[in-house]
Amino acid sequence: MTFKVQRVEFPGHSGASLAARLDLPNGHVRAYALFAHCFTCSKDLAAARRIAAELAREGIAVLRFDFTGLGSSEGEFASTNFSTNLGDLVCAVDFLRSHYAAPSVLIGHSLGGAAVLAIAGAIPEVKAVATLGAPADAAHVLKNLQDPPQGIAAGDAAEVTLGGHRFSVTGQFVEDVKAQNLLKAVEAMRKPLLILHAPRDEIVGIDNATRIFLAAKHPKSFVSLDNSDHLLSTPEDAAFAGRVIAGWLSRYIVADDPQGSEPAEHVRIMETGGGRFQNAVQAGRHRLFADEPESVGGLDTGPSPYDFLSIALGACTAMTLRMYADRKGLDLGRISVDVSHAKIHADDCADCADELKGMGRIDRFERVLFVDGAIDDALREKLVEIAGKCPVHRTLERVAHVHTIVGDRPAAAGK
Repeated sequence: MTFKVQRVEFPGHSGASLAARLDLPNGHVRAYALFAHCFTCSKDLAAARRIAAELAREGIAVLRFDFTGLGSSEGEFASTNFSTNLGDLVCAVDFLRSHYAAPSVLIGHSLGGAAVLAIAGAIPEVKAVATLGAPADAAHVLKNLQDPPQGIAAGDAAEVTLGGHRFSVTGQFVEDVKAQNLLKAVEAMRKPLLILHAPRDEIVGIDNATRIFLAAKHPKSFVSLDNSDHLLSTPEDAAFAGRVIAGWLSRYIVADDPQGSEPAEHVRIMETGGGRFQNAVQAGRHRLFADEPESVGGLDTGPSPYDFLSIALGACTAMTLRMYADRKGLDLGRISVDVSHAKIHADDCADCADELKGMGRIDRFERVLFVDGAIDDALREKLVEIAGKCPVHRTLERVAHVHTIVGDRPAAAGK
């Protein structure tokens, strides 16, 4: 469900090339976010993809990358530790700063959450931080190893298991995570913080969220992920987390320009790659989906094109009636409009204009007006007359001109 994904690479802390994906929104980029994944996971974790897609839908570009030695990145994982992960994060920040814009948002999942908490205070451009299932201390990762190393020396290595995966850790890794003081960094961070955590998280207990919350300064917020597991493996849980983060961030990042700020009204529609018909729509500061029902092969994630046309007619009608009622001092109460659309044979349309007869199948919109106030027959007829003066109504009943050209591909988001 992403809108546009660029594959990029940048050097990590050791100079090894780190593989990354930049999820770009449809249209203007409101902010850049950096996403740090969980320990031994990758940038392509399903939850990371879905969260990035939800943020891209709201105009936030998201860079997610594989730490050294993980996923498609170069380097040896066995030679890394929590401190080198922080180094990779700083390299990711520098990459965004040099090629696009410095991240104003940091998001971290599990140990990635601990990592963004550790570095956030040192990045002046960061305006907000969000964590998902983050531990309150980096050494928490040692508690989840099925066969934790016992007393290994700095130069030694041991094979351990986490989540069914075997990998090697060294004594310097163990000592490094034990030496971290994450809560002190949280206390000094002084950035708006959103903590998302599942009460039944069996990997990182909910008490970790409590400790982070108590250490942080205001503004800080907590959102329960209810029955989600640690990896947010259910699509609905990951999408919910993404929507919550996007909504919370609206207080801390710039808004899209409102419609009407340009000489002509402009709407951009772009395929998302999700399903056959899903498109991302941006109209000023409003971002939403257009789609088709599941019955015709869509995902039903937004109104269909004809739904949007009916919306335009109904909304314009209600606004036109409101202006008329205010000008005439009429107490109509609340106005509502029902609109339905169908294709019918012109010859079967009793109230269609004569010039439409014989034209075969035509589009017919049926509009039903409702008002809360009491009206007599004369006013009822007048409301029907005024509804017919709605500009969208007139556009639909008159011949409109659609001018189409094939334009150059829009420039990639960035500097």
